[in-house]
Order: sequence, then structure tokens, then C-alpha cells
Amino acid sequence: MYAALWRVLPGPRWVRVVLLILLVAAVVVICFSTLFPELAPLIPFNDGTVGAGPQPAG
Repeated sequence: MYAALWRVLPGPRWVRVVLLILLVAAVVVICFSTLFPELAPLIPFNDGTVGAGPQPAG
């Protein structure tokens, strides 16, 4: 997949590197701005269970 992406990008090597960096940055921004906030309510990281059990007597 990465080789196919490299072949599709136009220009010399330095232009391809800049374009790949921009594409990776765009994917990261999209993930943090839309994907991760949508998935956050479905992931129970804040539901801690340590110490929530019955307390020992005496």
C-alpha cells in the first residue's frame, strides 16, 4: 500500500516526502477532531473499579 501511495504522488522525492508529511498530519488532525471524540463515550477508561468492592469487616 505504501509503495502504491509513493508511486501515485507527483514530483521529485522531496515533494513526495512533504506531501506524505502533510497527509499524515491531516489524518492525525481528523482523528483527534472527529474520530476519537465520537469513540470516547464507547470506551470505559473512566470507569475505575479499584476499591469499589465490598469492604472487609473489622
